Amino acid sequence: MIPHSWLQASARLALYLALTFALMPLQALLLLLRSPLAVRLPRVYHILCRHIFGVQLVVTGTPSERHPTLFVSNHTSYLDITVLGSVISGSFVAKAEVARWPLFGWLAKLQRTVFVDRQRSSTMNQNQEMRRRLTAGDSLVLFPEGTSSDGNRTLRFKSSLLAIADTEIGGRTVTVQPVSLAYLRLDGVPIGRAFRPFFAWYGDMVLATHLWRMAGLGTMTVGVHFHPTLTVAECGSRKALARAAHETVAHGVAALLSGRAVGGGRGAGAADPEPDDDQATDTDSAMAPAH
Repeated sequence: MIPHSWLQASARLALYLALTFALMPLQALLLLLRSPLAVRLPRVYHILCRHIFGVQLVVTGTPSERHPTLFVSNHTSYLDITVLGSVISGSFVAKAEVARWPLFGWLAKLQRTVFVDRQRSSTMNQNQEMRRRLTAGDSLVLFPEGTSSDGNRTLRFKSSLLAIADTEIGGRTVTVQPVSLAYLRLDGVPIGRAFRPFFAWYGDMVLATHLWRMAGLGTMTVGVHFHPTLTVAECGSRKALARAAHETVAHGVAALLSGRAVGGGRGAGAADPEPDDDQATDTDSAMAPAH
């Protein structure tokens, strides 16, 4: 059993809440004034949160510097928001329900999250909002699995969630960068399949209970790999882009978990792509946190 410290959990959560409530009014003011700092402060906030919860990053690859970029990543935990938010200057795409959550909903709004509805009738308006944000130069972070997983494999990507990638902005199709994320070690010891649920949040897990347990653990090492960028023009179609992005991310996650260097393309251990589901209605994408 992984040791848990209630004292450490209490201290970390107290620091997290103190930092959060101190910066929320400042971020709200920056948004009201339309200050460029409103884009930068969330990244600083996530970096500080990462340190509070004892998360160490091993980042490989090169984040896209093209604005805008649509970053697409596998999704394991609410910690993904802090991890990716600390290395990417951008906003997340989240399911509409998150906007109504206490605290996390407020934080999502303050980070200018784009909320998506489960109803297919809202798809056009959602794509228009994402297009507006990308046209304005804002990069977005999307979890195209549509839900979080146990962290041991990468679920297929819903091509319907990547519809925005099929539009042109500034005379070219949207730049998409696949990102692989994996929880690797606890206090320097590799995290096996049996203990990954201590970090992964999925299924019917209770958020408060899981957060308390996670906060009382030691120092976590998380691997993040930025893959070469893709476009619909290069892949031929949105569905082909979704398959290519999934295979790339799945290969990267498998490589990170096994301790291998992340190379290009799909390799051993990557999850086989499942049949595309362009008619999917489950749009639990990019939760902040969500599953």
